[in-house]
Amino acid sequence: MAISNLKLPQGVSAHEFKSPVLLADGLALQVAKQLSDAIDARGTATLVVSGGRSPVVFFQNLAKQKLDWSKVVVTLADERWVPVEHADSNAGLLKRYLLQGLAAKAQFLSLYSASANLEQAAEQADRLLAELPAIDVLVLGMGDDGHTASLFPNSPNLADALKSDGKRRCYPMLAPTVPHQRLTMSRALLASAKHTVLSISGQSKLTTLSAALAGDDVAAMPIRAFLQPTLEIYWCP
Repeated sequence: MAISNLKLPQGVSAHEFKSPVLLADGLALQVAKQLSDAIDARGTATLVVSGGRSPVVFFQNLAKQKLDWSKVVVTLADERWVPVEHADSNAGLLKRYLLQGLAAKAQFLSLYSASANLEQAAEQADRLLAELPAIDVLVLGMGDDGHTASLFPNSPNLADALKSDGKRRCYPMLAPTVPHQRLTMSRALLASAKHTVLSISGQSKLTTLSAALAGDDVAAMPIRAFLQPTLEIYWCP
C-alpha cells in the first residue's frame, strides 16, 4: 500500500518519499522555508516538534539549514517527565541533534521541570507556554495506536486535553509505555499552528492512518483531531 491509495480529506495533502533519509531532507527544507518566511513577516518564528527516535535525521538536517536561528523559538509538542540528562528526555534529544551549530542560537522552551509531581509540572509548563509566540510550524508524529504528541487513548486527562476550545495549554498524561508520565500540549494549542506536518514512515503507520481515516472517534485515535485542512503528510515506506 502507498499513501496515494488512501482517500485523504479535502485540504489534506500527502508527500511520498522513497526513503527516510529523503523524507528527512525534504521536510527540513520545507520547515526551514516556513520558518524563514515567518521571520521575514514577523521578525520571529516558532517551531514545535515531537520527540522520539524517528525525527533524529530530520533534526540533524534542519540544524544545517541557513536560518537566523537567533530569531527562532523551539519547543516540544510533548515531553517525558524525566530529567534532561535521562536517555528518554525529548529535550535532551533536541539538544543532541537539533540545537547544534548555527541552530544552537535558537531559544528553547523546555516543558520539563523538577516539580513535586506530574500535575505540578504540567501547571508549570502551562504557565511557560502562556509566553509562547504563535506557532508557525508544528511537526507531529503518530503511534501505531493513533496517538500523537502525548495524547494517548485511555489516558485519564484525554477528554479535557482534546477539547477543541480548551483554555489550558499543557496536560499531565499517562502513556502505556515506559516512561509512563508525560506532558503534552493540548489539542487547542497544537491546532493553532499555522503549518502542521504529520511525518510517518513504514507500512504499519500507513495502516494506522487508514484506520484513523475510516472513523471519527477522536478519543479512540487522537490523530483524528489533526486530519484537517491544511495538514501535510510526509510518508516513506
